[in-house]
Amino acid sequence: MNLKKQLVKTCHKVYKKGFVAAFDGNLSVRIDENKFLITRSGINKGEVTENDILTIDSNCNIIEGSGKITTEVKLHLKIYNSRKEVNSVIHCHPIYATAIATSRENFPNNIFPEVILTLGKVPICNYATPSTDELANSLNPFVDYANVFLLSNHGAVSVGETIEVAFFRMEKLEHISKTIFVSESIGNMKKLENEQIEELYAIADKTYGIKINENNKVKL
Repeated sequence: MNLKKQLVKTCHKVYKKGFVAAFDGNLSVRIDENKFLITRSGINKGEVTENDILTIDSNCNIIEGSGKITTEVKLHLKIYNSRKEVNSVIHCHPIYATAIATSRENFPNNIFPEVILTLGKVPICNYATPSTDELANSLNPFVDYANVFLLSNHGAVSVGETIEVAFFRMEKLEHISKTIFVSESIGNMKKLENEQIEELYAIADKTYGIKINENNKVKL
């Protein structure tokens, strides 16, 4: 499946999952160092076709396609310019993850072993006005290592070596955010201790084949 078809398929998946509503969200993939595919502005992600995908360059010029470039393109380019291994960026407004980004200063990173190993730390970026340089720059403290980002009072961003990886990270982020919500409603949510987290890191490579960026390790 070519990149454009993969992008269209993933747009439909994020809409079906309820990660976006109306015209929310924007998704992109890297073609090469200076070219990217990105969803045009003002389109429902459940209705996206290949005609709604723009080819742009790193200066936000449209190379191919018709329509307006999403106003959040700066967010995507910030990540691509900072992380050469990232080939896809997904920005959505998933309900539970966005609720955490709206109600908390910090994400509870020390809860789930699989999240510690696969997502790593989940930062909540400082609030910035959507569509501005300040929003893209709000990622600066975390952009070199984070796999997912929460945007305060706004939404979530996931990245990946492929669009499939980026989608599954967004899906995992929303799933754990919902689990946290349910757990907190029950009360007495249990947290992992430092020693338990260190045990996870000690077996991560040998047992799971996971190599973790030191900056992305959860430290209490």
